[in-house]
Amino acid sequence: MANRNPAAIVVMYLLCTGFLACALFGFAPKAQAADAILDRVQAVIRARLDGDPTTASFSCQGEIICGIQMLPLVYRNSKHLPLWIDASLRLEKAQALAEAIDRAGEDGLVPFDYHQEAIHGLLAEICEQSSGSSPASVPPEWWADLDLILTDAYLLYGSHLAAGRVNPETLHTDWMINTGPVDLPASLANAASTGDVIAALNKLRPAHTGYTTLRRALAQLRDLAHANGWPVLDESKTFRPGDSDSAVGELRRRLTAGGDLDPAAPDEDSLYFDAVLTSAVKRFQQRNGLEADGIVGRRTIGMLNVPVEARIRQVMVNLERWRWLPHDLGARHIIVNTADFSLKAVENGTVDFQLRAVVGRPARRSPVFSADMTYLVINPYWNVPTSIAVEDILPELQKDVAYLAHRGIRVFQSWALEAPEVDPATVDWHAYHADRFPFRLRQDPGPANALGRIKFMFPNPFAVYLHDTPNRSLFKRVQRDVSSGCIRVEAPFVLANFVLAGDGRWTPAALSDAVEKGETRTIRLKHPVPVHLLYMTAWADETGEIQFRSDIYDRDSDLYRALGQRRSTPPPDFVHQPQNRPSSR
Repeated sequence: MANRNPAAIVVMYLLCTGFLACALFGFAPKAQAADAILDRVQAVIRARLDGDPTTASFSCQGEIICGIQMLPLVYRNSKHLPLWIDASLRLEKAQALAEAIDRAGEDGLVPFDYHQEAIHGLLAEICEQSSGSSPASVPPEWWADLDLILTDAYLLYGSHLAAGRVNPETLHTDWMINTGPVDLPASLANAASTGDVIAALNKLRPAHTGYTTLRRALAQLRDLAHANGWPVLDESKTFRPGDSDSAVGELRRRLTAGGDLDPAAPDEDSLYFDAVLTSAVKRFQQRNGLEADGIVGRRTIGMLNVPVEARIRQVMVNLERWRWLPHDLGARHIIVNTADFSLKAVENGTVDFQLRAVVGRPARRSPVFSADMTYLVINPYWNVPTSIAVEDILPELQKDVAYLAHRGIRVFQSWALEAPEVDPATVDWHAYHADRFPFRLRQDPGPANALGRIKFMFPNPFAVYLHDTPNRSLFKRVQRDVSSGCIRVEAPFVLANFVLAGDGRWTPAALSDAVEKGETRTIRLKHPVPVHLLYMTAWADETGEIQFRSDIYDRDSDLYRALGQRRSTPPPDFVHQPQNRPSSR
């Protein structure tokens, strides 16, 4: 194929679609002639895939074929016959997939990643080559190339919809979450046999309402960007209910553009900060994780002035995070969103309750993973992690050895189960540091215990869990990223009653009595509950409102850059050179 300007290819393709509809899509050559063409196409496909199965990749029409490990299996199942070209050389299925790829941007993905240009170019070339004669004049290599590229595009696009374009573990070592198995060959076979590409791709997308709603929000934000976004407010000003100022009009326009103020809302004086505007400000503040006091100060104006393009990027990266999640979160499950400092208990798709949470500070981030909660401990001991012991406690201990006694913390010689207890007054604590600290510190149960009265256990590689806390004042803060990685919950008894539901031994009264006795006790859950620790900076709440939060762990920018990285051409030694084919005119 001769090199063409991409825009020219698309224009030619669009001009030819009318011909394709009546010719390649509607015109059927004699069966004998079509069979002869398909035999040659079949031979080309077989030759393309007969190389070393361990080869990393090969190219087709200059496109890097990413699914080289899967394509031989797929085409063996079809006896190397094309999947997207039917027995009469009709191309409806090929066009349907091309159109679906054109809409990949609706999921925050980039159509170019899925051979968009090559597919449209080949369709246009086949159209042009056939326009003066018949499909028989199209070289079989062109048909084969088109089919291989379409198949690779489906596998790649499908895998990105089902499990994400970026592997999260390549970005974050503390991000371990598994979407679960996806049968891409079966999805491909269904799409190719039925021709219903949209339905097949929809089954690969996350079925979660949160994904669907966020996808719609992306379209709305893009429409807003095309309409020049929203006005920028003067950051030196502060607006309060009752104020009258020319800048209040700009505030109204900003809130209207973002959907927080009904454009039909009455305003006798557009420059007056009235009750309707106050409600709109509070709505915006709530959607952006701010204190909803109705006062437009520095932080609120800063959020109002975030460009719509930045919000688009934020939605795109969070759509990707949805694609990383298990497709089945569990009929009853718990979601902790560290970016929102919140915990939600969900049953059959409905949020039962939401609690405030305290999460890891930026230097000690709470990880992202899924695990089953299998037991809880009432009146727990706290075995202080070594990192906390040397970074937080040791400096205090070096100043005052009584620090431990005041907090009910005991010292053991090592982490061995039967290690003897050590009198802290006999230890020269100045001789110990991060690289030399053999001791185990353990805090006894009681009102001062850092874990409070209940801890919730879901075994995981990070040794992270949910727990109560004696420091209740932290829950009054708007921003609550102050822990050492574990999650502190606002109402542990409410959560405990949720996870113990269905176990007649542990009624709320029985649990309360057991806690009050002060004895340490482990309670195994009759029904394990999936726990999902997530990091979402944009999502749709239960009412459909789009929520935005600050990127407290600076993860959004890394993910956005990773989403924007294009595939690179492999070294020449790994490129399978396609068979020579005639140049287009």
